[in-house]
Amino acid sequence: MSVICRPARPQDLELADDLVVSSINDLTGRHGFGPMAVRSPPDFQRFSLKDDADGLWVAEEGERMLGFAWSWVCGDMWFLAQLFVTPGQQARGVGNELITRTLAHAGKSGASNRVLITFSFNTVSQGLYIRHGLFPRFPIYSVSAPREQLIRSLHGPQYDVTPLTEDASTLRRLAQADERVLGISREKHHRYLINAGGARGFNLHDGSDWVGYAYVDGGGHVGPLAVMEPHAIAPALRTALHLAAESGAPRVSAFLPGASEIALNVAIEHGMRIKIPMLLMSSREFGNWAQYLPRNPGFM
Repeated sequence: MSVICRPARPQDLELADDLVVSSINDLTGRHGFGPMAVRSPPDFQRFSLKDDADGLWVAEEGERMLGFAWSWVCGDMWFLAQLFVTPGQQARGVGNELITRTLAHAGKSGASNRVLITFSFNTVSQGLYIRHGLFPRFPIYSVSAPREQLIRSLHGPQYDVTPLTEDASTLRRLAQADERVLGISREKHHRYLINAGGARGFNLHDGSDWVGYAYVDGGGHVGPLAVMEPHAIAPALRTALHLAAESGAPRVSAFLPGASEIALNVAIEHGMRIKIPMLLMSSREFGNWAQYLPRNPGFM
């Protein structure tokens, strides 16, 4: 029976999440990191499917799902959020079939930059992406610390915060920050996070000045976070770590770009340790990564 690639449907997304989790845990296990992925409701995948159905693809053989690919577009950026093939099926060309569909989505979008985040030890995938014109830019580190340890060590200046709301002036301000830091507006993604993204969003204030934003979820994870000026990243990250600790989650975590020396210093000074090394790849350089912390490898 031959493998067929087709557009994803809403009812595929729970099974696709199972496939992605098992694929990630197989990969991290083989490289000595142990399992790191857990199942979660595919809410952002559902949002992306509704927003742009051309970005989600399934590879299947009969009734069995063998692979899943998911990409989204904002402005002139195309982002490959996930491309995974079930363990034991990688040698059958399923990944090549899926990447052909996702790159067709990129071409159709007219995006001038193609971006993804992958595991730094996944050299096979990196070679595939390089052949398609995406090149390594810098590492991104998944860092974490026990909540109680972080609370004991957390010190230094922090910002005042107010909750993010979905009013026009707030969305305009968020879009302006993203355009300044990343070169694109992500207004639709802020709407998603504020309304149904499983995270709390905060304005960051230095007195009367608005300096940026931060999101923190119930699991103690920080991100995305953006600040208008590079010097603001240290107090912004301390503020977000404090908010994450207040969530009551047993661990606090974040994704920190290797291009942000200040953010990495803050994390290490407060007892956070690197869990997983990742890598940002893109078709061209972009962004002020000393001023932005990603949410996760699928959201950026």
